[in-house]
Order: sequence, then structure tokens, then C-alpha cells
Amino acid sequence: MSTAFLFAGQGSQNCGMLHDLPSDPIITETLDEAGRILGEDVLKLDTAEAFVSTRAVQLALLIYEVAVVRLLKSEMVFPDIVAGHSVGAFAAAVACGALEFADAISTVEMRGRLMRDAYPSGFGMGVIIGLDENRVNVLTERVNTESNPVYIANINAVDQVTISGSLTAIQAVFSLARSTGAFTTKLIRISVPSHCRLLGSVSDEIAKKLSAIRMHKPSIPYVGNYRARVLRSSGEIATDLSKSVSNTVRWYEATSLMYERGVRLFMEIGSGEVLTNLARKAFPEARCLSATSGGMNSALLLFSKEKNRMGI
Repeated sequence: MSTAFLFAGQGSQNCGMLHDLPSDPIITETLDEAGRILGEDVLKLDTAEAFVSTRAVQLALLIYEVAVVRLLKSEMVFPDIVAGHSVGAFAAAVACGALEFADAISTVEMRGRLMRDAYPSGFGMGVIIGLDENRVNVLTERVNTESNPVYIANINAVDQVTISGSLTAIQAVFSLARSTGAFTTKLIRISVPSHCRLLGSVSDEIAKKLSAIRMHKPSIPYVGNYRARVLRSSGEIATDLSKSVSNTVRWYEATSLMYERGVRLFMEIGSGEVLTNLARKAFPEARCLSATSGGMNSALLLFSKEKNRMGI
């Protein structure tokens, strides 16, 4: 049995998240390092005004998650495998040693900026709960047109599918989904059409940037977004980081793969419990917890107890 760290993506952000990090020299050092790399005060990234921009959201999530994982490692809490949802994949790449923090920051800054500039308004993402991938795919194909595009973006659970595209197309799919049995449809806090072919040009730019960066062989397995496979080379991880922005994130398959490989303790590295709740529903026999939502000390205590109980 082993432990997985799950790194959350957009939609999990909370205003003030960087300010709410534990008071610790490791946290302070990480925030200062990020500020030097960006040339700006990172504590201004997590305000309600700043979060209107996907650039600020993505950077805040990356900085928050790297700070938390560094603090966990200082307390001798280590993962056996990692995966990140969407932009969380960059924090996962840092956590497994494949990508330097400075390179992750510069790449995510570019990623967020390009995504923001490509679709400044009228686009976003929404979630449908109660229908599976095949049924949602039928609905998106009925609505999708060149002038009013919509695509499947994330498969988060068997019955939870995220769609991406123009807001009018998303609402049209919502209407069809409710009429065919969906019990929840709602927009999520993402202002760009992530994880679909609309962002193909952004994916290409990320690939170019990562090709010029020296990445490393991961010290532990990394599970990719768009193919949901264990990746053990820096080249495979670079491809995943670039292609996932314009391809469907197969999160349910990724976490199922980890469970099949013996993971029985899932720890979410983020400011909420989005991934914790998904894992808890999918794998009732596993222990699923958030590193920070109940306080870091509580998470460390729970982690220690679960490791001892399960003999990990």
C-alpha cells in the first residue's frame, strides 16, 4: 500500500489562500522565491480582483501547492506517486523532481497569460453531474459549431464531466443535460476554455518553452493528465504538461490507476477538498484527506495514524 499526493487545479482556488498558509520559514522562503522569479508581490495574486484573471489563479495555485509540499516534506511526509489536475500537474512535476520550481513558475505564468489573452471573454467551463462521458459527448456534438464551440474537458468521475467552450454553448448543453437526467449543471470558476482543441496554440507554445528547459527524471512516478498513464521520463512529463491544456483531463482514470497500483492514502495538496471528495466517492476503502483544509497539524496527525494503521 502507498500514498499519493493529488495537486488541485483551477476551480479549487480560494481568495486569501496564500495569506492563509501556515506561518513557517519554509512557507515564507517559498513565497519570497516566487516573488523574486516573477518580479512582483505574490501576495497580491490571491485577491478577488486578481482572481478574475486565470494567470493569477494558476500562479497562486502553483505557489501554494509547492509551499505546502515543501512543508510536508520537512515533516518527513513523502508521496510514493503524484498526479496533478490541470495546472496542478506543474506542482506535481515539481514534487517528483522532474521540474524546477523556477521553471514551473515561468511556464505557468506564460500558460496563464496566453490562455487569458486567447479568450478574454465569453468563454469558460461548466460541470455536469449525473451523466457519463458517452452521454455528455452526444450532447456536446449536438451543440458544437465552429462559431459556438463546446467540448468535453475533464472526466472527474463516472458521473461528473466538465465541458469547455463558449458560455452560450455550455448553457445549451446544460439545458439538454437537464432534460436527459442530469441533476446538477453549473458554471465553474474558470474564465477560459481549458482542456480542449481551442487551446491548441497555447499547447504548442508550452511545448516550445519546455523543450528549452532542462527537466529531470522523476524520483517517483508521475501520473499524466491526458493519457492517465504512469510517466517515468522527463520527456513524457513535458509532453503531458503541454498537451493536457488542449486535451481532455482523464482524472478518474488517473486516480483509478493509482488505486489499482496499491494507493490507499490519497492526500490532496490544495486549499480545499475538491480532489479529496472525488477520491473518497470513487474509492470508499481508501483514506482520503486534504493537507490544509482542516489545518496542517491535523493533516500530519491523520497522515501518521493512517500510515501506521495501514502498515505503509
